[in-house]
Amino acid sequence: MEENIKILLCEDDENLGMLLREYLQAKGFTTILCPDGEAGYKEFNKNKFDIAVLDVMMPKKDGFTLAQEIRQTNADLPIIFLTAKTLKEDILEGFKIGADDYLTKPFSMEELLLRIEAILRRVKGKKMKDIPFYKLGNFLFDTQKQTLAIGDKVTKLTTKECELLSLLCAHANEILERNYALKTIWVDDNYFNARSMDVYITKLRKLLKDDPGIEIINIHGKGYKLITPSGEEAAREEGIQVL
Repeated sequence: MEENIKILLCEDDENLGMLLREYLQAKGFTTILCPDGEAGYKEFNKNKFDIAVLDVMMPKKDGFTLAQEIRQTNADLPIIFLTAKTLKEDILEGFKIGADDYLTKPFSMEELLLRIEAILRRVKGKKMKDIPFYKLGNFLFDTQKQTLAIGDKVTKLTTKECELLSLLCAHANEILERNYALKTIWVDDNYFNARSMDVYITKLRKLLKDDPGIEIINIHGKGYKLITPSGEEAAREEGIQVL
């Protein structure tokens, strides 16, 4: 992942916990491991996490209780439950509390990674939709109406064009990784979808050519970068993100 994602991992099986922490850290995630729900709740109050991975059966405080306590102060933190239980009632209980996903032991670490990445993409997509307008040089990009305006010229964008431009804007003046964009918008990063994305990048370049200060460049072997006049931190003004 291109940004520093922080994971709260609560697992009372010491060996499994350490294996998962090492694996997730090797994949670029900052991972805090807690041996029980009580320690997990203390860490939750001390740090800002992007996602929580909680074992259900833990000493001192079980995963369900911990999730309920987390939900009282943070309704949005994504939660994945790990459990040896396959009982339908337990799975339903987890989703009632507000679980985003559920993994039954034994599971592969790759599967956990895929579930985490899928949830983080959904969260990122939701945050992108929360920004109704982007000011791109002389352009005004309306993400709700899916329009790109410069002066009196207003262009209606397709859904895919809008999603791709939103993603580029969210990563303005930094590298948007090709695979990340493919998985976020097209779900699968296969050859045909990759070719499709290239076509949409070409379309967006044509639409943005009316402002010479705006440019989408290729970063060889990595992805794309949307170059905007201001490389500074984006400023938010009345729902408009200025790039």
